Amino acid sequence: MSPADIREVILEILEDIAPDEDLTTLKDDIAFREQLELDSMDFLDIVMELRKRHRVQIPEEEYGELASMESTVKYLTPKMADI
Repeated sequence: MSPADIREVILEILEDIAPDEDLTTLKDDIAFREQLELDSMDFLDIVMELRKRHRVQIPEEEYGELASMESTVKYLTPKMADI
């Protein structure tokens, strides 16, 4: 997957988790939690959806890599390159 494809995957997951949020104004370099009404369970849902939909395993110690769209895409690009 390309970085643009990964971004779309993340947007789809966020839309499912937080359907009332306006994702059109999401800034890539600002943490999701600063822009969206996400709690720790929502964040865990993102990780679980990545595993369920794309079989991407993310170790708990690396969850911080998923803080913003920019860092998430950068982190996932090598993990999802062959998908």
